[in-house]
Amino acid sequence: MAIIIGIDPGSRMTGYGIIHQKGDTLRYLDAGTIRTDTKEMPERLKRIFNGITRITQYHQKYSDEPIHAAVEQVFMAENPDSALKLGQARGAAIAALVALDLEVSEYTARQIKQAVCGYGAADKVQVQEMVCRILKLDVTPQQDAADGLACAICHAHSSHSMNKLLMNTTLRGRGASKKKGRWRLTEEDLAGLK
Repeated sequence: MAIIIGIDPGSRMTGYGIIHQKGDTLRYLDAGTIRTDTKEMPERLKRIFNGITRITQYHQKYSDEPIHAAVEQVFMAENPDSALKLGQARGAAIAALVALDLEVSEYTARQIKQAVCGYGAADKVQVQEMVCRILKLDVTPQQDAADGLACAICHAHSSHSMNKLLMNTTLRGRGASKKKGRWRLTEEDLAGLK
């Protein structure tokens, strides 16, 4: 069980989405955008840092479950100035998460779209629709918030797949047997996994 915070960084609007993962089940907790509404880049970065810090601390305070963080990686934009601003916003978001002692995972836009839509070149509307389906939402979140939720979903799928892979590798190394697609463990195997 874990809480996952997904961040879609932007210099004017940074989207965030927070979900709860329990096994294969994902549940919506929160989503929104941090709007900077200023021309000065240092002030924008401060607002992003403070906003993510406040949201994360709230969930740390009211939950005793581990919190994981995922951030979308910067894509190479045609405009170098836009790419630089996006990179700075992303840095402010990561700095806020790391300052709260969270480990941060990073995913490309293509990886996120692939995990959520099954298609790496999906558009924003498709991402919004699939986020609503996966999390069983009645109301469609704003695009940046949906992208934050998609990032969190991508991390949930990636970490769940990795846990299965590690478990299978661990079990194989212990000589456990696989029958009818399931691993069979002895009492000794179970004691060694604790």
